[in-house]
Amino acid sequence: MSSTTHTPAAQQPAHASPAWSDDHALDTLHDLVAIPSVSNSERAAVERFATHARTLGMEAEIDEAGSGIASRRSDESIAEIMLLGHIDTVPGDIPVSIEGERTDHADTRILHGRGSVDAKGPLCAMLFAAARATLPPGVTLRVCAAVGEETPHSRGARHIARTFRPDACIIGEPSGSDGVTLGYKGRLIVHVDAAQSCHHSAGPGDSAPDAAHAAWSRILELIASLNAANNANNAGDAPPRAFDIIQSSLRTLASSSDGLTDRASLTGGFRLPRWITPADLQSHIESFLRETRGLTLRFEGHEHAHAVDRNDPVVRALSNAIRAEGASPRPKLKTGTADLNVVAPIWNCPIAAYGPGDSSLDHTPIEHLPIAEYLRAIRILTRAIESLASELLTSRTTESRA
Repeated sequence: MSSTTHTPAAQQPAHASPAWSDDHALDTLHDLVAIPSVSNSERAAVERFATHARTLGMEAEIDEAGSGIASRRSDESIAEIMLLGHIDTVPGDIPVSIEGERTDHADTRILHGRGSVDAKGPLCAMLFAAARATLPPGVTLRVCAAVGEETPHSRGARHIARTFRPDACIIGEPSGSDGVTLGYKGRLIVHVDAAQSCHHSAGPGDSAPDAAHAAWSRILELIASLNAANNANNAGDAPPRAFDIIQSSLRTLASSSDGLTDRASLTGGFRLPRWITPADLQSHIESFLRETRGLTLRFEGHEHAHAVDRNDPVVRALSNAIRAEGASPRPKLKTGTADLNVVAPIWNCPIAAYGPGDSSLDHTPIEHLPIAEYLRAIRILTRAIESLASELLTSRTTESRA
């Protein structure tokens, strides 16, 4: 691990360094997006993240899992805020470019590139907000560039969850600069493998692809019955929200034969509401397919759904900061899964997700981020960090005196 010396956080006045300028914020974003960082190949981007953090006057290190950790530490820390983003991306080469222009009246610039939205834009916004924020003595602030978020294992967040114990956390994910994400659905991934001895296609019996397809069809029947049973128990006039049902998708499907054995495999993903756990759904699937011969089931990506309410201190801080920038906050519940699902049950602290960008562009070939929104998000995060720091410090001081 490497580190640098640091200036005490209380002695870092906001907006005092040219390194914190909007132009520098854009240059940093462009630089990090231009460095490929597909999951499991993030080292170069993490090292550059650490370099940028040091330029902004922060300590920087790379932890045992390979994630970047930037810190503003107080010598006598009373409260700690964690800004947890991720630096890895899904595959897909999108040439990095900036289109549009900035004038005295408008900023139409848009940065294109893989990771601009998911999630280097939110990560860079957190890094600059952390550098700009004026912190009271006693508050430690960290920005983490986690690795492996786009995999079922989230190794970066899991290591960070074991290493730190913050009093509040903001997850860096695209919500739109006026959006605050209150929660994410859970997740389960199933791998189904079928193998059968080769036989003539005109002969009796199903093929391995038939068996795999039939297994997936039965799983879909199970999902429909579980959703219907839950809906019946919570009958109302309105149809259930996407956040409140099990959603399923077939991710991969493949078959092969070596002349002796036919094989077929598929991977299915499930997004889970709060009323069912990954372990419970796994048990249902295993029981439902118990009598089916020739199948092997493997499960991974077990994550529980998690959501907070609008009175959560992090949600309040972000919402008030959005209002201070002249916008109306939009609370959201996401049907995806994020590192929030990993750390929230462990830290059990105030938490929400925030970041610039349209999440519908995640993983798409047209991923891009408006620069004006990115810079607005930095201002909003700066305000939110400052108010949250004051609230946490007051709360901890009151508790210590009680």
